[in-house]
Amino acid sequence: MEIQGNVIDIENRKTYFGTIVVKDGIIQSVEPTTGSNDVYILPGFVDAHVHIESSMLVPSEFARMAVVHGTVATVSDPHEIANVMGIAGVYYMIKNGKQTPFKFNFGAPSCVPATSFETAGAVIGVEGIEELMQNPDIPYLAEMMNYPGVLFEDPEVLAKIAVAKKYGKPIDGHAPGLRGEDAKKYIAAGISTDHECFTYEEAHEKLQNGMKILIREGSAAKNFEALIDLLPQYPDRMMFCSDDKHPDDLIVGHINQLAARALKKGCDLYDVLQACCINPVKHYNLNVGLLKPGDPADFILTRDLTEFKIDACYINGTLLAENGKTKIPSTPVAVVNNFNTSLKNPEAFAVKASHKNIQVIAAINGEIVTDSSIVPAKIENGMAVSDIANDVLKMTVVNRYSEAVPAMAFIKNFGLKNGAIASCVGHDSHNIIAVGCDDDAICKAVNSIVKNKGGVSAVMGETELVLPLPVAGIMSDQDGYQVGQKYSEIDRFVKEKMGCVLTAPFMTLSFMALLVIPQLKLSDKGLFDGETFKFTDLFVGEEA
Repeated sequence: MEIQGNVIDIENRKTYFGTIVVKDGIIQSVEPTTGSNDVYILPGFVDAHVHIESSMLVPSEFARMAVVHGTVATVSDPHEIANVMGIAGVYYMIKNGKQTPFKFNFGAPSCVPATSFETAGAVIGVEGIEELMQNPDIPYLAEMMNYPGVLFEDPEVLAKIAVAKKYGKPIDGHAPGLRGEDAKKYIAAGISTDHECFTYEEAHEKLQNGMKILIREGSAAKNFEALIDLLPQYPDRMMFCSDDKHPDDLIVGHINQLAARALKKGCDLYDVLQACCINPVKHYNLNVGLLKPGDPADFILTRDLTEFKIDACYINGTLLAENGKTKIPSTPVAVVNNFNTSLKNPEAFAVKASHKNIQVIAAINGEIVTDSSIVPAKIENGMAVSDIANDVLKMTVVNRYSEAVPAMAFIKNFGLKNGAIASCVGHDSHNIIAVGCDDDAICKAVNSIVKNKGGVSAVMGETELVLPLPVAGIMSDQDGYQVGQKYSEIDRFVKEKMGCVLTAPFMTLSFMALLVIPQLKLSDKGLFDGETFKFTDLFVGEEA
């Protein structure tokens, strides 16, 4: 196979008309030739950090959609399914991903469970990390979210890091807001990246201390604007990632969108493409081609270096997407799960008022961090209830792995005026999480998840919408485009009919139980302060 076009040589920072010769999936030659056309040839895009599970799709369906946007590979942390099913879940992702030519690179999840303050479905200890690190399909240790464990030299945390070092595999970081001497100690432990920076100053400091920084722009957490001005200063030390990408967003675009935005911000084309295409491959030692002789024939064609609309995407010399259409067929999906809780009744979500004030979680649109505040509780007949007028809504986390009393709290900034929403996508343990205006609606939304052994749901009056997610309770077994359309319908209903003001209601909801991200969160065991890393009281102040 021969392809002619304007070859973008990113590393040598030049573009020339040339011919690429491919045989048996390998690039034989890349040579300047005479001629001209309007086609640009460049290496494929790589998402440098993503949880495939958060797309609500199994890897094979994610691949079908990602190649349309020129993505040829991902660096994928499977800790979502690992928190549900352990090492077996990691192997499930690898096996399913291999049903397509797409180059998934799954890491060994370092924090399963993420903390001891929640109920997860599995544990991966040091021996499990050792097993995974020996596997050639696993090129790195996934994000070390337990940064307090690193700082306080927790023996198990350090042992997991030591295993990765023994096998010469890079270690991903996760340390939102960590600065100063603590950041230096975290980096000195051998942790090489961070995708959690949400200010320019934090990212700049970590870059100066030797860390590589990923600019994240996903469905919920959006840090592009805060960090993009660092790219011209550190083009060899930065990458782009989505972290969490919902299926409706994946229909629209992927890393190509970030490349386009970076150019519009005035960044240099070669710097942008180095971050999108080159840096992840080199940092993680991926088997992904970089448009050189002897490389796998992984590349994309486009006539548009402004929006990066992709004309064609090749992996190992095979055309996998053309003119916005995928050429990867859907394949049968095996359903595996770990779900063991029963239907609830509305009384399970009642909250007896012990004091007049409550600590309230404050969701922040476009962020996975939260604020907190203390407000007067709305009390009716001795019970604390949702205060819809002041946007203080009841929230619950329900243990999905065994029968337990639901944990209760209150949250601001969802804006719901009626009904409730629920999801079994609840980082990182994936218990059922719900927010609603009254106990009946919350109960209905939760029970919709229970009946389907996973999913996302929205309830308002007699209307009940649900997207079943039977694979580990967090992924669909259906066609990715259909899943994206169904999710869009529910998302639109929550915003237009129920009054939610968040850009991504279900993605934001999924992070309200993520204890390793400050400030105030809710686990299935209770209200948790991410600053002190301790449980805290819901009710405060004067007794009711």
